[in-house]
Amino acid sequence: MVKYNPWDMACHQLDIVAEKISLDQGIHAKLRSCKRALIVSIPIRMDDGSVHVFEGYRVQHNLERGPAKGGIRYHPNVSLDEVKALAMWMTWKCAVVGIPYGGAKGGIICDPSKMSIAEIERLTRRYTSEISIIIGPEKDIPAPDVNTNPQIMSWIMDTYSMNIGYSAPGVVTGKPIEIGGSQGRLTATGRGVMFVVEEALKHLKILPKNCSVAVQGFGNVGSATARFLHELGCKVVAVTDVSGGLFNKNGLNIPELLEYVKTSPRKVIAGYKGGDFESNCKKANEELLALGVDILAPCALENQITKENASKVKAKIIAEGANGPTTPEADEILYQKGVFVLPDVLTNAGGVTVSYFEWIQDLQSHFWQLEDIDKELKRIMTNSFKDVVKISEKEKCNMRLAAYILAVSRVAHAVKLRGVFP
Repeated sequence: MVKYNPWDMACHQLDIVAEKISLDQGIHAKLRSCKRALIVSIPIRMDDGSVHVFEGYRVQHNLERGPAKGGIRYHPNVSLDEVKALAMWMTWKCAVVGIPYGGAKGGIICDPSKMSIAEIERLTRRYTSEISIIIGPEKDIPAPDVNTNPQIMSWIMDTYSMNIGYSAPGVVTGKPIEIGGSQGRLTATGRGVMFVVEEALKHLKILPKNCSVAVQGFGNVGSATARFLHELGCKVVAVTDVSGGLFNKNGLNIPELLEYVKTSPRKVIAGYKGGDFESNCKKANEELLALGVDILAPCALENQITKENASKVKAKIIAEGANGPTTPEADEILYQKGVFVLPDVLTNAGGVTVSYFEWIQDLQSHFWQLEDIDKELKRIMTNSFKDVVKISEKEKCNMRLAAYILAVSRVAHAVKLRGVFP
């Protein structure tokens, strides 16, 4: 399979939009660059007494519309180019849903599955100290991403607070509720995917009860997406995760599967008896992406649907729960096939939207009820879908280009208003 550079891919997507909207060359050049990128070495004493030096990153793409916002991922394949691309995508995501943030992202090259909890805590606290020169409630607010969770956000918040001498819950989002977290944050991305899919089905005049769904990835985003689409009335017939794939043409019992994963030692779908299991992850994902389902929800990592496999996709709708799961070449193939692609910068923006709610609650020390959060999330996701569809129909383009036209136009307008310093 061709190896895609995510930063090249992100810049290529921007270039397409820039040409489409005749973007000012100076603004285009500025948006094609990240404002700052911090590379840090993280020496950690491991449990066996040895010292291992990890490499970490924090990248801020653009701050024109507000402080930086973006998750932190722990993964062996983290790279500076990946983090830069994810930071750019965060800029567009915040702009699509009208949230006053710029885009950022962070990551550490590591394999947390081979580390103890104590090692991960030391890694997190040292990384936080190293990047504390550019993060803060008014500057850059991290959040969970791949292989990070509320506990890791707690350590970040505590470390930052210890360094400045007082508690600063607004420095991160995705925290436990007990220390300033928000109701609904853990499942916000998946719930947002469901709201966008619900609007897409209305737009296409398809009933949820007539829809079959395949979900790639069964982590935080994928499992919540499966849960909420199941509750909407859709039939989830396949899911994959790091252990393999589960298939059941009659529909998986999602509540039962969620409970199984929650209580299993490895927190994976392997061993669940409610479907046919494929232990070869590559084969399972290839089969899932080519299933004849109504909705395909890629909720794993980037570059999953490429020019090599896009022609095999049979789904009517692709709902991108992951960041950058579809390459530009695949986009064109899917568009020609008539697949309705719901792009990541719109579809998975539920997480950053509720993160924004959490940040507001922390700054005001006033916390909202879950029903208020869900109601406001639905309003934002629904209106954003309608905004993107309107542009798609007017410009006769696919939904990704429409979402990018909306996002880049909003950011470019902010750049123009603020001007060039000095």
